[in-house]
Amino acid sequence: MTALSGLSIFACDPGATRGRCHPEHPAPTRTEYQRDRDRIVHSTAFRRLVYKTQVFLNHEGDLFRTRLTHSLEVAQLGRSIARSLQINEDLVEAISLAHDLGHTPFGHAGQDALNGCMADFGGFEHNLQSLRVVDKLEERYPLYDGLNLTFETREGILKHCSRAHAKQLEDVEPNGVGARFLRNERPSLEAQLCNLADEIAYNAHDIDDGVRSGLITLSQLEDVPLFDAYRLSAQAEHPALAEPSRHRRLLYEAIRRMLSAQVYDVIDTTKAALRLHAPAHPDEVRQLPVMVSFSSDMRERSTALKQFLFRHLYRHPRVMETTGHAQHIVRELFDAYMTKPQDMKAAFAAQALEGDAHGRARAVADFIAGMTDRFAVREHERLTGRRLLQE
Repeated sequence: MTALSGLSIFACDPGATRGRCHPEHPAPTRTEYQRDRDRIVHSTAFRRLVYKTQVFLNHEGDLFRTRLTHSLEVAQLGRSIARSLQINEDLVEAISLAHDLGHTPFGHAGQDALNGCMADFGGFEHNLQSLRVVDKLEERYPLYDGLNLTFETREGILKHCSRAHAKQLEDVEPNGVGARFLRNERPSLEAQLCNLADEIAYNAHDIDDGVRSGLITLSQLEDVPLFDAYRLSAQAEHPALAEPSRHRRLLYEAIRRMLSAQVYDVIDTTKAALRLHAPAHPDEVRQLPVMVSFSSDMRERSTALKQFLFRHLYRHPRVMETTGHAQHIVRELFDAYMTKPQDMKAAFAAQALEGDAHGRARAVADFIAGMTDRFAVREHERLTGRRLLQE
């Protein structure tokens, strides 16, 4: 056991953290990862997630998932699995709650548009932007920018990173959060778990939102083995759920069973991998294959579900129409601010006007990425006189 009761020897111990960029005295009643979680929850970027969307844009309904509800679902799944694996729940929660802080308005459509706008200026990666939010863009402390989170939380937030960006991070912070991408190492078990909990959460809630929206149907989902097996078992146990008036209950029960099966599969597969490789320290995990994973059968079925959602939901004509408008808004905002930075909020305008073309573009990207859906719509209308989407 580590110094913190209940943790396994391969879990991240907050008492042995690699620390913060700016040293601080320990808190009397909270561990370092609990402090990270609390800072994230109180951040401005976290509050904005309530008006940033996943697949469906903010104006399309009150009950569809937002980045905030998604992050909470990831944290819930992550903590449940972490408890069974005896790894650090608080670190899992902190990473889960922060992993989408850098996402643009309008979900993946906004991210793709902003990446295109930034093609000549280093591109835009939402994971890198999430790190930028907690390292630089949050302004809450008198002596430094950002939230001054621990290394382990920051590393977990940086889920993906191009080699070019990893080299840039390494230049600024030697042996820091970008190093593992250059060394082909794995992150902590807690970070690995967040990656998988993210996937489990969005597959499940995209089924729910897709059916709720009417863009996919329960009959279409009969072609998806991962979902249909649990629909059939739920219907066999509760025959009344076959009635059309009870299909909402059938959907929820099938999703609940699917989620449970995936959670138990991850727990069993990961425990088997840990027994096989027997890491004796959190740092040993870095040199091993990915430990937190699905079984091969569950991975195959999960991939088939993702492919179904891509074809029938993410590429649905109605979704493509609204995301096309959203991308147009992002591109026009970028062009407008590059031409006239003073139209941005004062702090971003000052940064844009002080720098070269790359510095200006990064300031514009920071401003746009921080927008909620509805603020982006209003700003676009203010600058162009046209409203492409309703709030």
